[in-house]
Amino acid sequence: MNNSRLKIIIGAYGSGKSEVSVNLALNMRKTNPDHKVLLADLDIVNPFYRSSDAAKVLEDNDIRLISPMYANSNVDAPVLSGEVYVIFDNDEYMGVFDIGGEDMGATILGSMKTRLDNTDAELIMAVNTRRPFTSTADEIIIMASELQEASKMKITGFINNTNILEQTTASDILEGEKILLEVQEKTGIPVVMTTVMDGVMTDDEIKRLHTPEVMKMRRTIKYAY
Repeated sequence: MNNSRLKIIIGAYGSGKSEVSVNLALNMRKTNPDHKVLLADLDIVNPFYRSSDAAKVLEDNDIRLISPMYANSNVDAPVLSGEVYVIFDNDEYMGVFDIGGEDMGATILGSMKTRLDNTDAELIMAVNTRRPFTSTADEIIIMASELQEASKMKITGFINNTNILEQTTASDILEGEKILLEVQEKTGIPVVMTTVMDGVMTDDEIKRLHTPEVMKMRRTIKYAY
């Protein structure tokens, strides 16, 4: 992906966008040692599986975590923290926005439109083709359209994050890429990355992927079965 200062990750429920966001921030920390790095958890809709759950990992890697007020509490409607605007006001920062709640959550970006229009940002949709409503090319296109309308932004790329947690196989990931390449052909929006959890694919299997980048991830968020 391009070296934009801000990567905004959106997706359907169960797409794994929070895990993707955390791992992107960790990679950003490694590849941009001269910048400050932040991860803003902007999931103010769904209280489960937030990137805030990886707070210790982020702290250990000198990544600033910005969470909704009352995150990880029993308050049902966390409030967006004003800290999130530091990325717009301080060029020393690079970062990742983790947007939750599908189209409802994406409306938060609409409220930042003026600031985003003047920032080096890209909107990336994480897709898990093993989840309902994003299992076919047509379903993904519909979801992408809804998210773009809600966020008032255009999606610049797709991430193939196909998985079924610990049951994921190389075939799952390859099939997910095939579906997303069909989406790419129909929409013109590129598939910019495929994610692979450690140990799921061999180096030879990874070479069979067609996406320009592969991000090897480690589990940072605990998931309930």
